[in-house]
Amino acid sequence: MRVADPIDERLRSEAAPAGAGLLPYAALVVGVLALGCSALFVRWAAAPGPVTGLYRIAIATLVLTPAALAERRRTARPWSAAGMRLALLGGLMLALDLSLWNTSVNMTTAANATLFANTAPLWVALASWLLFHERLSGRFWFALLVTLSGAAAVLGSDFLRHPTLTWGDALALGAGVFYGGYYLSTEHARRTLGALPYVWIMGAACSVILLGLSLALSLPLFGYPTQTYLAFVGLALVTQVTGYLAVGYALGHLPAAFVSPTMVGQPVVTAVLAIPLLNELPTPVQVVGGLAVLAGIILVHRSRSTASRPPGA
Repeated sequence: MRVADPIDERLRSEAAPAGAGLLPYAALVVGVLALGCSALFVRWAAAPGPVTGLYRIAIATLVLTPAALAERRRTARPWSAAGMRLALLGGLMLALDLSLWNTSVNMTTAANATLFANTAPLWVALASWLLFHERLSGRFWFALLVTLSGAAAVLGSDFLRHPTLTWGDALALGAGVFYGGYYLSTEHARRTLGALPYVWIMGAACSVILLGLSLALSLPLFGYPTQTYLAFVGLALVTQVTGYLAVGYALGHLPAAFVSPTMVGQPVVTAVLAIPLLNELPTPVQVVGGLAVLAGIILVHRSRSTASRPPGA
């Protein structure tokens, strides 16, 4: 689903290294396309949200296990205990995020679910202000107003079309809050833990939590039609493995300040693909509201990256 693992911006260069060429940009395009397909696979799976998340994360974690074990043998020093604890917290946040978001996709449009889940940067900024006392500029509060106004337009349009759709939108917004928690956990864990160990530990923890949640809710784990299992595999390999690795590669060559706003293209990809594949045509009000949400998220990124730069940078 959605934005790839956030990595501490201080570790990223401000420009692509010499000779990087177009490959990082191509990887970024692949990542946006792969993550934009997430809602389509969830809709095709037509399975309970926690179960869909379980298959997505568990398959991806199994695929990455050989590489993680090889990394563990290659590394001379043990993995950071603090980093591993934060990875476990990240797994919890992602499990809650996926459970809500996968459920929301089947209750509202694929584009809306992806759009509202990608409000995570707003919740990260607000949490940084409340918990870590980060100073937020007037530009941020303007961006927040723009985003919330756009969200209100989309929600109002949905309510007029079909009141039950707003529950799906609300779940997607809740998913965005937990995905914001995943962002913060990842940012702090990556200061002491490598990307591959973090993703693997987080994925294992997330799988266990989703399995427990599915069992607690008495959700069926097996007996689905072939299309559902194919959608599970598509989610794991296309969205989780390909999408996350592609964006992770791009983050190694391009500044995060450029990559992060680009990732809000996911709802656009989802909306465009949903027209022919899911027969979901957005209304003019939804288009305008969605564009306002995207513009607000981009403004949030810009306001925070500007505030984080040292004087004269």
